[in-house]
Amino acid sequence: MRKLFLTALALAAGMFITAGAGLRAAQPGEALLAGSSFASVEAAAAAGWEQYAQREGISPEFSVAEAPSLGGPGSLALYGASNSVVRGCWRNTVKGIEAGKFYSFEASFAAQGVDYSHNTVFARLDWLDAKGAQAGQRVYVPELDKSGPWRKVGITCRAPENAVAVRVELFLSQDPQARAWWDDIRLTRAADPPHRPVRLATVNCRPGGTKTPAESVEQFCAVLEQAGQQKADIVCLGEGVNMIGTYKEYAEIAEPIPGPTTGRLGELARKYKMYVVAALGEREGQAIYNTAVLIDRQGKVAGKYRKVYIPEGEFDQGVAQGDSYPVFDTDFGRIGIMICWDSWFVDPARALSLQGAEVIFLPIWGGNQTMICSRAMENHVFLVNCGYDCPSRIYGPWGELMAEAKERPGVATVDIDLNYPPACPFPWPLPDTRLILLQSLRNDIHPPALER
Repeated sequence: MRKLFLTALALAAGMFITAGAGLRAAQPGEALLAGSSFASVEAAAAAGWEQYAQREGISPEFSVAEAPSLGGPGSLALYGASNSVVRGCWRNTVKGIEAGKFYSFEASFAAQGVDYSHNTVFARLDWLDAKGAQAGQRVYVPELDKSGPWRKVGITCRAPENAVAVRVELFLSQDPQARAWWDDIRLTRAADPPHRPVRLATVNCRPGGTKTPAESVEQFCAVLEQAGQQKADIVCLGEGVNMIGTYKEYAEIAEPIPGPTTGRLGELARKYKMYVVAALGEREGQAIYNTAVLIDRQGKVAGKYRKVYIPEGEFDQGVAQGDSYPVFDTDFGRIGIMICWDSWFVDPARALSLQGAEVIFLPIWGGNQTMICSRAMENHVFLVNCGYDCPSRIYGPWGELMAEAKERPGVATVDIDLNYPPACPFPWPLPDTRLILLQSLRNDIHPPALER
């Protein structure tokens, strides 16, 4: 074990890769790495698999096991060896990577003695430049299938700038009695995905001096017309669109969904073939909710979200809490919605992101822009907010300000491509926190219960 560890460490310290050294560019569908049969440790090493730990004292026990296995006989095995700080991986360096091209990675693992596999047994892709240094952000590969004795991980991702190789790493970490077996490992050059453009829009509109909900909604319709004329694909309106300006409380203006407000907004959604997000007072039986709706391009209510975090001002009006964080599939991608005070808490945006939301919409009365920006950055999503006592802005997944509707009334739009998101605009790249969050969450640690 010590010899294998030192060999791996020496390789890591002295490795360099010569770009284009007789390597043919892989074509879409072509496998650059395939492993489903492992006869012995020596055979695995001959196929490029090395055993790695940062130091000997935390190294797992490595072996090739006859069973369990998928496909051909044998699998790459790791054991925690009763070491609570164990961390190490089987890894294989694949050359011939082209910067900017897309690659698909899949592997399967079986585990024993593991409660939370995402941060104990996981795969990582480490992109390398011509000198063997890290090129761009590492990729933590999410689990695709959690059923059955074998779990599949997989992802399709784009090689970063300067990448000429990628190191496939199959980890066991921080679990002393855990055993893991990796098998059916494959890295393939993927076809470049089609572009997935969408024009996001937010508005700056605060109705005032209105006597009825319908009058307030009509003032929003005026800026919706502007957004439609600018060919927005989806527009975010504010919070309480059927209340703002009327100086009434939720119980006085609440209405069913579908109802008058969604019907009127739906007319413009249908006219301009765009989606509309807006929050309004909803009544269902005896309950009143602060609810956001998604209206589709046909003008129909495609879904709704009831605000989970209710401030005391709304509790005082008898507004009930929502109890879930739904996501919605559109023709351009998956979105989520929060409302106002939700932005002060970590879990709403996190729940939406973990369910695959790529854009989060935030109708908001007033709030803290640092927190709003943080929700975009920490979950690596686009975030569109529409406010009254705070700016109406569009943030990128690195937390960068992409647009602001400064004029009132007015509209701001941004064109994005969800398959080709913008590069990090900051001097020191921040991590793609969506994937790191999936891998790093410590579900095994529970906060103490609050004392009453």
